[in-house]
Amino acid sequence: MTTSVVDAVAAARPDPQPMAGRTALVTGGSRGLGREIAVALAAAGADVAVASRKKDACVALATELSAVTGRRVTAHAAHMGHWDEVDALLDEVEAELGPVDVLVNNAGIAPTYPSLEKVSEELLDKVFAVNVKGPFRLTALAGARMAQRRGGVVLNISSMGSGRPTAGDLPYTAAKSALNTLTAGFAQEYGPSVRVNTILAGPFATDISRSWDPAAVARMAQDWPLQRVGEPAEIVGAALYLCGPGASYTTGALLAVDGGRLAAP
Repeated sequence: MTTSVVDAVAAARPDPQPMAGRTALVTGGSRGLGREIAVALAAAGADVAVASRKKDACVALATELSAVTGRRVTAHAAHMGHWDEVDALLDEVEAELGPVDVLVNNAGIAPTYPSLEKVSEELLDKVFAVNVKGPFRLTALAGARMAQRRGGVVLNISSMGSGRPTAGDLPYTAAKSALNTLTAGFAQEYGPSVRVNTILAGPFATDISRSWDPAAVARMAQDWPLQRVGEPAEIVGAALYLCGPGASYTTGALLAVDGGRLAAP
């Protein structure tokens, strides 16, 4: 059905508070891309629960963000690789802020190792626990509750490396490939009332990037369409779109925000 021009123009006008009335939980929310997303959600009108292993960092962000935006922002300590802590996290957040409408699975780890044959069972288990097991359990719990309430959004933060794995990051990229699969499965299971999408994040200048060799990154970037790494705030547009009402017909999607890295040869 074609809408009238008046209705179309009204719908196209940006809403300064598109997340008003929503409650969001952001894991890995105290730093990096998670921090940028948490800040953006609060600025867009949502109440936000910031979760990470380091409670002090969450408290510091929550205090400042609440003061600046006037939103309710809470801090929570949880290790996403520990099943029981994931269960407790959702209950704690909903007890403080009410039902979670938006879940952002951002927490992840990508430890280094000297070679593939030196990857230990402990390292591999830890990578899959944080990057796959935690998001699986949290999405299963939160998604079921959202479906019962007939509405909600899940956003997974994956990696473009899932489509370009290398020997230097294989456990991490394999785990992120599994997260991509979870996106499709949960979108099918909890639709039509719950949307589940994923951002395939490229290289961003977060605190993790401090360990990178700047010269090596600059050389590699010459082959990428935008020829640079991203600034953390550049994740925000995609995150707000996928979490907000503008993406009402988008689910099961993998959206690359990677400066064109996946399009490069």
